[in-house]
Parts: sequence; structure tokens; C-alpha cells
Amino acid sequence: MGSFSIWHWLIVLAVVLLLFGGAGKIPRLMKDMGQGINAFKKGLKDSEKDRASDEPERAIEAEKDKAAS
Repeated sequence: MGSFSIWHWLIVLAVVLLLFGGAGKIPRLMKDMGQGINAFKKGLKDSEKDRASDEPERAIEAEKDKAAS
């Protein structure tokens, strides 16, 4: 009866975060995290495009090396 369960502590933590952290900080953090994930995915796509565009150049260089030998 005297101890609190995990649910009580989670509710207290949520209230404290909203009071001291402000209601606008949590959505802003989630927005920043979403933008970071999108930037990471875009970077992966860009690197795949760069690799695909480099393959023909490597093939041409390999042919030049074979012809020079």
C-alpha cells in the first residue's frame, strides 16, 4: 500500500516532463528526430546513385588498362 507501482512513476514522470520541459519541447524533439531519419535515408539513396554512376567509369578505366597492357 505504501509503495508505488511502475505505472504511478510513469505518470509522475510524464507530468514532471510536461511541467518543467514544456509542452512544445517534446514535439520539437520528435520533429528533429524525424528530420534526422529522413536526412539519413536521403544520404543512403544518394550514395547508391553515386555508386551506380561510378560503375560505367570504372568499366571504361578497366578496359583502358587492359588495352595498355
